[in-house]
Amino acid sequence: MTELASIDGLIGTADARLAAIVDSSFDAIISKDLNSVITSWNGAAQRMFGYTAEEAVGRSVLMLIPDHLRDEEADIIGRVRNGELVASYETIRRRKDGGIIAVSLTVSPIRNTEGEIIGASKIARDITATKESERRIRLLLREVNHRVKNQFAVILSMVRETTKRSTDPREFEDRIRSRIMALSRSHDLLVNSEWAGASLFDLIQEQLKPFGHEEQVSLSGPLLTLQPNAVQNLGMAFHELGTNSSKYGALASDVGRLEITWQIAAGVSGKREIHLVWDETMPVHAGDRREESMRKGFGTVVLQRVAPQSLNGSAVLERSPGHVSWSLTAPLESIIVPQLGGELPAADSEPSFGP
Repeated sequence: MTELASIDGLIGTADARLAAIVDSSFDAIISKDLNSVITSWNGAAQRMFGYTAEEAVGRSVLMLIPDHLRDEEADIIGRVRNGELVASYETIRRRKDGGIIAVSLTVSPIRNTEGEIIGASKIARDITATKESERRIRLLLREVNHRVKNQFAVILSMVRETTKRSTDPREFEDRIRSRIMALSRSHDLLVNSEWAGASLFDLIQEQLKPFGHEEQVSLSGPLLTLQPNAVQNLGMAFHELGTNSSKYGALASDVGRLEITWQIAAGVSGKREIHLVWDETMPVHAGDRREESMRKGFGTVVLQRVAPQSLNGSAVLERSPGHVSWSLTAPLESIIVPQLGGELPAADSEPSFGP
């Protein structure tokens, strides 16, 4: 009797431990008989599906299965009757509130003391977050693919137009390299945000960083997150303006001054617009006609045509002795990300650099 009591005690302890493990599991653990009637329901099952144990036990497991997937249960019960272990597979299930969740299921036969199969144990793991992450990755891969193709188109356009305006091979190489590096800086900002956009402030700083003279530059405007299309095209514009300024303008000496401001205002149509102004002043020297250098170059095409047209806006480029100004007006909806984390904008077509 003492030995039997000891064995019963060990069995009771093992059962208690097993029950504690089941109850504390983060996965839903459910048992059912061969008629698909639920016989046990742990705490994780309640959290996952919304039913309490009192509500679930005694009901058919079909209450968790969407109508179009009910054939799954018949197949599972058939395999369990044959003693098969149903390896982990992904499917969807329905919560008490009607919501749908993605789950990974593993089903094992339950046998009685005589070895007869009397039911099944089901382990369900919520993989909704994982599936959403996979969906997001696929979306980003498609977006990156579109954007990379777009970048190739932009680079080809740069090469074509820079070739038209360069006579010296070394000059051509330097200009192409600097422009591709400018695209790369914009690209890095987008990669860091998973192509959700980039801050206008950060974009300007990144594009002007190679030219130095930070103490002569002033930025002023509200915090805005730019769409990828705006990042690319405004990035090119700021690079061309910065390059010209570093050679002939405010950033070519220690006494020039560059102010970049932007504000949001109501347009003629009543829709909100962004007004961005690049304004630089520099000393005037007698006989100095260097401001003519950008009159018909690639930079002018970017500033007067490519950037404003890509943003459904307009731009004005003005030059006078000791002063360069570029102002852009565009619909706010064409430039900013309405809600960070939303669907990414579609890829852009090749910009038109030509006449």
